[in-house]
Amino acid sequence: MEIRNIAIIAHVDHGKTTLTDALMRQTGMVEDGFSMDNNDLEKERGITIYSKNTSVFYKDTKINIVDTPGHADFGSEVERVLRSVDSVLLIVDAQEGPMPQTKFVLKKSLELGLKPIVILNKIDKPAADMVRAHDQVLELFMDLGADNDQLNFTTLYANGKAGVAKKNLNDELKDLTPILDTILAEVPIASGKINEPLLFQPFNLGYDNYLGRLAVGRIYQGQINSGQAVFVKKADGQVYHGKISKLFTFTGVERKETESAEAGDIVLVAGLPDIFIGETICQNEKQIALSAIEIDEPTISMYFLVNNSPFAGKEGKYVTNSQLKERLAKELEVNVGLKIDFSLIDRYKVYGRGELHIAVLLENMRREGYEVQVSQPQVIIKEEADKKLEPFEELIINVPENLAGTVIEKIAKKKGVMKELLPENGYTKLVFEIPTRGLLGYRNQFTIDTGGEGIMYSRVIGFKPFVGEINKKNLGSMISMEKGKALAFALFNLQERGELYIPANTDVYEGMVIGNTAKGLDMTVNPIKGKHLTNMRASGSDDAIILIPPKELTLEKGMEIMAEDEYLEITPGSIRLRKQLLTENDRRKAKRS
Repeated sequence: MEIRNIAIIAHVDHGKTTLTDALMRQTGMVEDGFSMDNNDLEKERGITIYSKNTSVFYKDTKINIVDTPGHADFGSEVERVLRSVDSVLLIVDAQEGPMPQTKFVLKKSLELGLKPIVILNKIDKPAADMVRAHDQVLELFMDLGADNDQLNFTTLYANGKAGVAKKNLNDELKDLTPILDTILAEVPIASGKINEPLLFQPFNLGYDNYLGRLAVGRIYQGQINSGQAVFVKKADGQVYHGKISKLFTFTGVERKETESAEAGDIVLVAGLPDIFIGETICQNEKQIALSAIEIDEPTISMYFLVNNSPFAGKEGKYVTNSQLKERLAKELEVNVGLKIDFSLIDRYKVYGRGELHIAVLLENMRREGYEVQVSQPQVIIKEEADKKLEPFEELIINVPENLAGTVIEKIAKKKGVMKELLPENGYTKLVFEIPTRGLLGYRNQFTIDTGGEGIMYSRVIGFKPFVGEINKKNLGSMISMEKGKALAFALFNLQERGELYIPANTDVYEGMVIGNTAKGLDMTVNPIKGKHLTNMRASGSDDAIILIPPKELTLEKGMEIMAEDEYLEITPGSIRLRKQLLTENDRRKAKRS
């Protein structure tokens, strides 16, 4: 059977997973209602977080498909996948056109010599403009240095939600056959080189409680068998022996155990506990290793430590330092974009690609029953040739025309430099280059400034010279001075001083941050103070207490608004902000010293 290997790439929310699901339904691999995004977090957030493998069978051909994440924080997953496929389906929203992540994934595809098949998706949108979107994609290909063959790309038009596509704008929409036929016509056949010695390279890792570490990769040549003895070549030239204990191929989304697989196929192997992405599994020691796969550097870091607040251990199942260390070590097995420094005794420094990257790890941990505290995210500053370098991002913002001035002013204060300004249908598209430091904590302010009408996307573009101090308008914290239950009477008086994070009847402790202050200075307050009761009545003093709904703390919001001297306390049932030093006396001493 012929094999074709493709990846589906796009900006976040341009319809990759929806289209993959539709292709699988049409080829009879899954039933209606199935989605590749089957992880709880993916369902809730509506985004792909983990790249996944599937396969469909069409006209006696096996098509291996890798569905990739679209969010910039998980870009390192996409880069690895591209190395192991022969073509990509580049999905572009017919209304929005190319976006930052489209540029990133397309650039990587072109550099690897792949010829993308472009699919303009969501053509059913009222504001969809297929001609303009096509021109913008062509322009992007030219800007990224595509060669003549790559510029001669095929364009298809689709509505992934309805499961229909067409090759020409005037064709009738029936099903996704035009996409499947184009894959067979344009994607090179992967199978072949069966009689040569085995070469296999993993591009993704998995973990199984019984089988241990699993490696997902492509067989470039030869044949791989269950029980086969192999050599593993590392990037630094080291070689060690191993044995394949189990071998699986993909049939739809199911992994199916098999005795052997041939060149061109994408398979999953077990039995190599120390295997890592980009290493080469080969048949004999003298074979030349495949070129290593580079993984993007982290851009932010934060400390993880055991929860030691007065409410520690009330909700979690895993609350000790050794359990936290074990869980983080296990995460390193599969999360290759993450780096962790275990050298400190009471805390661990975690390096990630962005706030969302680390927030997903924390959300998974709290759902598993872990209690943990994290410090404020800090941008990683590098030093090269006596120069300080920091990560920069390309920021694309779409806002109503009347709000563009406010956004430009705010971004300029955060050392952002405007590269483009384009009016589009009553909206203004703004393109900036901005230090990651300037973006940390800005998303919440952006929502307020644009009244929820603005859209903001960013992607890391690399390290550039340090731009100096960035002035932030820090909100002050409203800190509880007592332990007990917060009362509506006390909160009613406090809500005039700032914004509250807790509703009435919430348990609080000394040092817990219950809100922010508009003036930007920390304020110690008593949220458990009740009304002084007497047997006298006075006009106006017995009016109903009406509280403004509090600002609910989520993981991302907490990471954005926390101050340098605070921790975000994360448990299975609660997310709280607290001062690192709980008593007012300790904080004063620390300030003096």
